[in-house]
Amino acid sequence: MCCERHLCIALLLVNLGAVALVSAQGSNSTSRWQTLSGDAPLVVARGGFSGMFPDSSSQAYTLALITSVPDVILWCDVQLTKDGVGICFPDLNLDNSSDISYIPLFNNQQKVYQVNGFPVKGWFSVDYTFSDLGNLSLIRGIYSRTQRFDGNLLKIMAVQDVAYQFNQSAFWLNVQHDAFYTQHKLSMRNFVLNASKSVIVDYISSPEVGFLRSISAPFASSKTKLVFRFMQQDDIEPSTNQSYGSLLRNLTFIKKFASGIIVPKSYIWPVDSSNYLLPSTSVVSDAHKVGLEVFASDFANDAQFSFNYSYDPVAEYLSFIDNGHFSVDGVISDFPITPSEAIGKSLVLLVKVKPFIQCNCYAHLGRNASKQEVLLDTTFIPCLVVADLLIITKNGASGDYPGCTDLAYSKAIVDGADVIDCPVQMTKDGIPICLQSINLFDSTNVVQSRFSNLATTIPEIQAGTGIFTFTLTWSEIQTLKRIDIFFLIHFLIQNAAYLATGQGLSVTDAVFSALSKAGYDKLTTPKVMIQSRDSSVLRKVNSAGTYELVYRIDESIRDALNATVEDIKSFAHSVVVDSTSVFPVNDADFLTGTTNVVTKLQSFKLLVYVETFSNEFTSQPWDFYSDATVQINTFYRGTGINGVVTDFPKTSARYRRNRCLARGKETPSYMTPVLPGFFMGLIMAPALLPPAEAPSPVLTEQDVVEPPLPDAVAKSPSTSPGRSPSTSPPPNEQPKVTACVFVSNLAMLLAVLLLF
Repeated sequence: MCCERHLCIALLLVNLGAVALVSAQGSNSTSRWQTLSGDAPLVVARGGFSGMFPDSSSQAYTLALITSVPDVILWCDVQLTKDGVGICFPDLNLDNSSDISYIPLFNNQQKVYQVNGFPVKGWFSVDYTFSDLGNLSLIRGIYSRTQRFDGNLLKIMAVQDVAYQFNQSAFWLNVQHDAFYTQHKLSMRNFVLNASKSVIVDYISSPEVGFLRSISAPFASSKTKLVFRFMQQDDIEPSTNQSYGSLLRNLTFIKKFASGIIVPKSYIWPVDSSNYLLPSTSVVSDAHKVGLEVFASDFANDAQFSFNYSYDPVAEYLSFIDNGHFSVDGVISDFPITPSEAIGKSLVLLVKVKPFIQCNCYAHLGRNASKQEVLLDTTFIPCLVVADLLIITKNGASGDYPGCTDLAYSKAIVDGADVIDCPVQMTKDGIPICLQSINLFDSTNVVQSRFSNLATTIPEIQAGTGIFTFTLTWSEIQTLKRIDIFFLIHFLIQNAAYLATGQGLSVTDAVFSALSKAGYDKLTTPKVMIQSRDSSVLRKVNSAGTYELVYRIDESIRDALNATVEDIKSFAHSVVVDSTSVFPVNDADFLTGTTNVVTKLQSFKLLVYVETFSNEFTSQPWDFYSDATVQINTFYRGTGINGVVTDFPKTSARYRRNRCLARGKETPSYMTPVLPGFFMGLIMAPALLPPAEAPSPVLTEQDVVEPPLPDAVAKSPSTSPGRSPSTSPPPNEQPKVTACVFVSNLAMLLAVLLLF
């Protein structure tokens, strides 16, 4: 596959001994960053890349180094064993992130201890030596994440081992339960002081005032920074018996023993009960006024965050570091690749003397930033030529608002979409309207309306019953409750063959008529794109105007015969394929490799668009780190696709403007495409491997060739469609037909509205 690979970056990090891992930052006096120092915010990888691999595992720490900014800080939650060894483990209770409950050796050894005044049942490190813990393996601590790496036999590591093994990066020790260990006659203070003599510790944090004050004098002359960690505002800090909310109002007190604070991100950007953002607080500016750095915590791409961010984690990070009013000094994340993208630092190669320019991929872009020219590193991608990325909407910005509504279309335009789509449905009186589905059940209150008795079954369209748009007139549909159905905007033609033969309606003629009235049948700009999964529709359209004809391949394929592509080329200019036709995905939601579908189609001068790109992490394979930007980048820079079909156009539009697209060989690792199949190769336990699957089919000529689209046949008045549920639909020998028309700016919308 012609693509840049994280594996290559990993080798680069391991072998370039003369590479200085520092950020290329400008002078503080001219910095655009609103951090306390004026430098770019720091990225702290909590337990390494704990969103992908078990927290605090060697694989998690390695992946964090490979995919993040060069000065990423590795976070270690310190726990103490019975024999005083400090280990990196995310929780006081060993049951939460290890397999201790599955090992017979530890059966019936659970205990109940008081932790901050509350009883906690489980297995605790204070009851076992470090040697005892060698029988355990790390597993995921959050069950919504993939379990496929739980069998990798990843061992619990001592603090010193983590520091020695990953000494290319900064190191952060988080001490969460000093009071608990003191109760068990173990000294976290002694451990931290002794550890700092043999390894470099850059940061030490704790939610306990007493602990930080006890070590503040020994670290006063060192470079180690002490950071006070705020828990939930109503929680009680054990050494002062004050709530964290009250301590927040006394930051000058915190400054006496700490140089910074950690606060949950909700301290800075609170949300209301509906999960929408409230105005930001003054926490960051208040802390900066007394000289405290601010680190925001609780960032995870696969956790719920405010709807204002449109499920886009990069957008969330930008609100903390690039909002024009303040910037936190660092973020603590389970997915460090994402804040790395947002912040964007680069390596400085001291060997070559010539430093890289600071990347700032997304920070400080501004809405008016221009699209970037794509430069490729031919070391990794010798044969790939990437064209401009076209952004095509899926029912407008339907990820943010109900599809095919004025809000969805308006937002898509504002967000920077190139092409606005519209699924066209036909009413009984021949009016084309924009609606996501031909079945009114899906998007209106028709079931509760006076038309509820019109439900019928039409196998040619779908299984199950429905009340279809062609059952009602436009005026009747307008009486239904729905958010603003747009009337005759851009077109997605569905079920053309059935509408022609079964209802006497020609949706293609209706579209042509509207385009002709607006003058688009004679214009070359703005470009009109007509998409169909039926070649008969495109062949009919071929002689109707100067449109870009787009053939839609619904099924997932692994290849296409040359003769088949030649046939497609005879009636289409471009092709829409499903994302799995580019990167196949198995039942475990991992990429298994790359097909040559894009290369094959482009070799015949066909443009290739891929659908559907969604921001919700549940829609993405694990390989993309629950980050829509990583997914887009991998498809675009990894395979050279020509466009994306997306329900979140803002994310794709911002991606095209990011400065890292123009870096070529200097592209940072966090902006390189992922390697399909890489993570599947890291699943060690055979029992956790998904079953082998049959490969997707090859597209043949038989899949493409179809009889001509039938002419519309006038329907007898006695067979009112849908008015009688018992009426059998007329036979239809052709498969369901879907086509769509895309128009590349708002002018089409205005022109069409003026017609009526």
